[in-house]
Amino acid sequence: MVLCSDPSPARRAAIEASAKRPVKFFISDPSTVRTFIDLVYRADADVSRLVASLEVSDDLGKIAQLASEINLDDQAPVIQLVNRVVSQAMRDRASDIHIEPMDENVRVRFRIDGHLVETFSLPMGVHAALTSRLKIMSGMNIVEKRRPQDGQFSTVIDGKEVDVRVASVATVFGEKIVMRILDKSRSMIGLAELGFPRETYLHYSKMIHAPFGMVICAGPTGAGKTTTLYASLLEVNSAGKNITTVEDPVEYVFPGINQIQTNDQAGLTFATGLKAILRQDPDVILVGEIRDADTARIAVQSALTGHLVLSSLHGTDSVAALHRFLDMGIEAFLIASSVVGVIGQRLLRRVCDSCKEPYTPGADELAVFRQNSGGSEKSTFYRGAGCNFCAGTGYRDRIGVYELLRITPELRRLIVGWATTEELRRLAVAQGMRTMLREAMALVENDVTTIPEVVKTLFAS
Repeated sequence: MVLCSDPSPARRAAIEASAKRPVKFFISDPSTVRTFIDLVYRADADVSRLVASLEVSDDLGKIAQLASEINLDDQAPVIQLVNRVVSQAMRDRASDIHIEPMDENVRVRFRIDGHLVETFSLPMGVHAALTSRLKIMSGMNIVEKRRPQDGQFSTVIDGKEVDVRVASVATVFGEKIVMRILDKSRSMIGLAELGFPRETYLHYSKMIHAPFGMVICAGPTGAGKTTTLYASLLEVNSAGKNITTVEDPVEYVFPGINQIQTNDQAGLTFATGLKAILRQDPDVILVGEIRDADTARIAVQSALTGHLVLSSLHGTDSVAALHRFLDMGIEAFLIASSVVGVIGQRLLRRVCDSCKEPYTPGADELAVFRQNSGGSEKSTFYRGAGCNFCAGTGYRDRIGVYELLRITPELRRLIVGWATTEELRRLAVAQGMRTMLREAMALVENDVTTIPEVVKTLFAS
């Protein structure tokens, strides 16, 4: 069976002659054919060929010479090797690339859907060339190997413009490089596409259209908080509003929005940036993350003085985020007066549609599902067997699970009275809040994700 965009008689005859058997041909548009080629055929062979052509060593005396050579010759094997690795990472939808020197080899891992997957194993002899090339591209000092360094570069891979942020750190076997990939060609997700349940979407949309107050996105690193905040900006952006952000880093640039990048060396922190924004006649303020008491206090005061403030906070769930403010020393009455809502969130991996198969969960898995799904009698569950489309993980893409805590008058009274997280959560659920765990189990019920994925993502935190 062959999928093609142009099944001309000559090409059909050539393919059948090569296959030495009858072939069924299916017609599709060129972009779909290219997508399947990218998914099925990986860069392993190219990488092996390029590694074999690299005649390098870890001798310090050769690194400077190598660096100057790879600046001049775009066809140098090390340049092609970097391009192949980044290209494969984009095809695999990876958010990060880890290049890690080990005892006998260099391990290359991609973070795909929030999980690290080993993709390539390179000989240790290419490590010096690889790190030198990446440090040159990102504007780092290639001679300095002991201190951590940060840099960035922009490039075009497979016709897509990408920004790559690079960080290096010295390990016992050499410098480890981590690259964060930001695909600038990827369109931003709107609020309606985030996967909110309808009721959650309506309530959250109402919150971010309020004239003042604070709306918080809560969750651990990698929970999709920035995506939710950016979708919120798209929702409220209009010519009649002055919207200003302070971020670290600015991941995507929005037309019509004033975005500020923090710069610790220049003294521009979240707190100082927020103070400066308040003198710019803002209507909506986005603070990328509330990390300290100073930023929290200024954000609260901003919300109380007629501004809508959107921000993120590290917390296990929406209720715990409120107690993070208390831990920072913010008075309970200020929290109760300024915060209008908190949305807690996580990202769960979806079962791969290409290798989905039924299975019967073990007794422990089934017990977890029964206890947290509202009494569901579901007996047939699905998981991914692992295939090329999902890099053998059984999962492809992710979906958000959310819980929206609306600050009602009753909740405000509990907050002012320093109620425990359990007391706040109990009242919120009684008032109709659906927890992330209940939402996650609904996804299991609909065969979108698996019980182990829910346990790993929600119970572990």
